[in-house]
Amino acid sequence: MKKTAAAIVFLLGWAAVAWAAAPAPITSLRALHALTNAEAAKTLPVAFEGIVTYYSPLDIDLFVQDGDSAIYVEAPRGVKIKPGDRVLIRGKTRASFRPEIFDASVTFLRHDKLPAPVRAAYPQLIRSELDCRRVVVRAQVRSANIVHFGTTTTYLELLMDGGYIDANVVGSDSAILKQLLDAEVEITGAVAGKFDSKSQLTGILLEVPNLAGIEILKHPANSIASLPVTPMDEILKGYSAFDRSQRVRVHGVITYNQPASAVVLQDGAKSLWVSTLDENRMRIGDLADATGFPDARDGSLVLTHAEVEDSSVATPIAPRPVTWNELTSGIDAFDLISVEGQVVTAVRQADRDEYVMVADGHLFSAIFRHPDNLPGFQLQPMQPVAQGAKVRITGVSMVYYGSDPFVGPVAFDILLRSPDDIQVIAGPSVLSVPNLVFTVVFLLLVVGAVGVRGWTLEHKVRRQTVAIAARTEFEAKLERRRSRILEDINGSKPLAEILEEIAAMASLTLDGAPCWCEVADGARLGNHPAGNDGLRIGKEEITGRSGAALGAFFAAFDAQKQARADETEALAVAARLATLAIETRRLYADLVRRSEFDLLTDVHNRFSLDRQLEACIGVARETATNFALIYVDLDQFKQVNDHFGHRVGDLYLQEVAVRMKHQLRGGDMLARLGGDEFAALLPMIASRAQAEEIALRLERSFDEPFPVNGYALLGSASVGVALYPEDGTTRDSLLSAADAAMYVTKNTREKIAEELDRLRE
Repeated sequence: MKKTAAAIVFLLGWAAVAWAAAPAPITSLRALHALTNAEAAKTLPVAFEGIVTYYSPLDIDLFVQDGDSAIYVEAPRGVKIKPGDRVLIRGKTRASFRPEIFDASVTFLRHDKLPAPVRAAYPQLIRSELDCRRVVVRAQVRSANIVHFGTTTTYLELLMDGGYIDANVVGSDSAILKQLLDAEVEITGAVAGKFDSKSQLTGILLEVPNLAGIEILKHPANSIASLPVTPMDEILKGYSAFDRSQRVRVHGVITYNQPASAVVLQDGAKSLWVSTLDENRMRIGDLADATGFPDARDGSLVLTHAEVEDSSVATPIAPRPVTWNELTSGIDAFDLISVEGQVVTAVRQADRDEYVMVADGHLFSAIFRHPDNLPGFQLQPMQPVAQGAKVRITGVSMVYYGSDPFVGPVAFDILLRSPDDIQVIAGPSVLSVPNLVFTVVFLLLVVGAVGVRGWTLEHKVRRQTVAIAARTEFEAKLERRRSRILEDINGSKPLAEILEEIAAMASLTLDGAPCWCEVADGARLGNHPAGNDGLRIGKEEITGRSGAALGAFFAAFDAQKQARADETEALAVAARLATLAIETRRLYADLVRRSEFDLLTDVHNRFSLDRQLEACIGVARETATNFALIYVDLDQFKQVNDHFGHRVGDLYLQEVAVRMKHQLRGGDMLARLGGDEFAALLPMIASRAQAEEIALRLERSFDEPFPVNGYALLGSASVGVALYPEDGTTRDSLLSAADAAMYVTKNTREKIAEELDRLRE
């Protein structure tokens, strides 16, 4: 009994010690905001209240604010909260660009009022003075696109007074995008950021919970469609920049130098790419100062237009040994590192020596750029490194644009400072190909020394060499054909010629056996024998990526000869090439048609009409002829949609297009401009009377009811005619003239109808 009591007392004592040791959760957002990254890295518990300023249920980003303090929370997906809700956050702290919360749970408390947004200027944003807070900014929209990051959002690039920022707006509306371009706007959202692989700030991103957070203050003076076309070589005429960036000074050790291009400085765990035109070769390992202008390029911080002053004080930095996995995390971007691996191949190019390496089963490149712009520089022979040798590479880790450590591995190369940065640790394995070849040759020489048997073996080797050379030449010829076919598939050569080339290539592979292709519902192409008697026919289906049958490839063989193992492979290669050719041509044809025809009515679209109208203007100017444009507007089409639904409205538009096409001549063109508006282009017309006669036919085609989905719809249309050059000499003037004439017709008809109704009363 005494032992049991003692054990209970012992356990209670330990529990009291453990309870006392556990830190109390932080309950104030203001206290959280005051934490340093070093303190946040201790994963301190938190339990605080705040108001949601941004959250998307399909994402994990949550911004919470209380008064003038705000913080980022990595929240679970699908929490039923919205901006303005007061919530209780429980979780842990961690270090990032600023302290943030992870492993969080979110509890809804009540709906509250959103904190008033702070009117923010660009310097406040880029200095992180308003990090995570709800702000309102004034800017001009430079680009507007719909993107998909787990959810559909509108992504804006904005120009503020001072610099560029981005905004990610939950929701999308393609109609709004056209209104936003070049518009002056006010946008309200939470201040986030764009970061590189070291969690360093490279730009500002506003997280906006909905499209209501965008207010257009001033629409652009000109619409995008009305801008004149600028020749490609003259686009700089529209360029203007006013850069107020301040020159800054950084200090570090030179770890890389490419004269007249760049210097890399490193200071402890921080490193920076410095762009400079200084042609002086600087000594690696010296302390240096660099002054220039800060920028973010290709997703990384850089110093541009820089001047570098080498102190000549040697303070070398020891490279940090890393693995491929560490390099691909991006945390070592622009740092001096060393990594071990095996050489796969080495090649000298015009501007660099490149060593392709493999480490941890992954390929990467080590690059030494030739400093050939230096006076008197003479390029030395490339350092001989045997294929398969194990080496230690020392250099600067170069991370490339598009690498995002938050969603996957980053892409990188190792920049070598000199050829001496490659140190051979171990030679290639004894079982390498060169060593095996040497051994075989040595044995052949030994055997040859014994006399006749040696001569016989040497003669055999010669014959094998000739056979290998012939085979190599044959494979090279085959590869050249295959490359030419792939070029033709991506070019403009007709599909039939490409399929005939594929059949000829298959025949070459099969020692001249007749080969041909039969396209589904199409032609037979290639060398098809007249009769199949005494022939064994090989067949391989041509199957599309969707599984649809596109045709088949055939080859004819002598029935007396036994089937070879390479017959099926040769036909399979031909079938795969045929699939690529057929689907590429069909995809191109489909894209061309989609770009020129309206998908609903199967008549030409506005783009196609504009292009043909410009062509007609050119022909008419050269030949001094006329042509006409008829503008057609369906009367009361909105009532069809309102009473019978959009499905019936679409079927009605299809029937209208069919009737109007039947009223036009062979060379005329019918196009749908959008909604219930059509246009007919009459390239060859003798007089206005002839054009008006065709316009009347189009108008009278609506006399009979339209049977649509069990309804008999009564329709009518108003038309207007414009004649070149009487009514206009440009595309826009002709369209405007025809549109104006159509409205005269429509207004006249409505007045007559109103007068008739008045007389009936």
